Amino acid sequence: MELAHWIEDHAMEIKPGTLEDYRITIRLYIKPHIGKTKLQAVRPSTITKLYRDLLARGGRGGKPLSVSTVVHTHAILRRAFRDAVEVHEYLSSSPVDKAKRPRGDWREPGMIWTPAQLRTFLALARSHRLFAFFHLAAYTGARRGELLNLRWPDVDLGGKQITIKGSTGVVDGEHIEGTTKSGRTRVVTIDDGTVAVLRKHREAQDAEKLRGGESWKGEEDGHVFTTAWGGAIYPTTVTALPGKLIKAYNEPEDKDQAPVHPLPYVRLHDLRHIHATTLLLAGVPVHIVATRLGHADPAITLRVYAHVIRSAETAAAEIFARALE
Repeated sequence: MELAHWIEDHAMEIKPGTLEDYRITIRLYIKPHIGKTKLQAVRPSTITKLYRDLLARGGRGGKPLSVSTVVHTHAILRRAFRDAVEVHEYLSSSPVDKAKRPRGDWREPGMIWTPAQLRTFLALARSHRLFAFFHLAAYTGARRGELLNLRWPDVDLGGKQITIKGSTGVVDGEHIEGTTKSGRTRVVTIDDGTVAVLRKHREAQDAEKLRGGESWKGEEDGHVFTTAWGGAIYPTTVTALPGKLIKAYNEPEDKDQAPVHPLPYVRLHDLRHIHATTLLLAGVPVHIVATRLGHADPAITLRVYAHVIRSAETAAAEIFARALE
């Protein structure tokens, strides 16, 4: 069994975005090292050596590969060899299960804005036609692909909630829709301010549709976030925009207008971290935060935001003492 054949045989079971990621990982990190080794000749030591080589010089130009990338490579191999054992019955046991893999490190989120910094950013984005996208990302913690997949029938402004049913990505230049990361649909509540933002966004989209006339590419009750002519938005568009807004704010043409406190650069995905961190520090239970984020298990939330929970825990003794007083 070649990995290239395995990936195609099981393509229907894997989300499109994940499928492309698997293909890249196999091409870059697995085939060059063990691609010519026969399946039955692969031993746990073969896999262990692969991980060791990747960590030492598996990156571009012979540079070390990150632990997280090697752990991801391990996950792909584990799935492939498990199918070789359980589905195809090529092997009696998987050598990957006995290999010594690097320990995955659950990295703490990087730069987390304060609420004041988030307000500054949203004020910067307010004049942009996709302001509602960034507002909703910050106020719900939803992933980029989930928001790009959101349709108007999934938005209940009267009930103050949105239903996240899937995710949108781009594979080989084509927009592909799939399930959420957990494979589950979830309902996320929104506040009155977010309802107002979405109402205004719909009014603006209706105006664009009217101006576009027959050239409008959107569907009736289509996606909440589209291009100005109703087409699908490329994920890279919304990913790049925060950096451009922050740069324009920090480095204005008139240097006298430069802010006293520049806004730290963050990724679009960090809006999700800001949402989770703010809720946890405010005392919202972990299982509720996990539900909003779409984590399949609250244990994931505990691992990713352990530092936030530790910070909140330090105040627990004083809170208990004050309660008794």
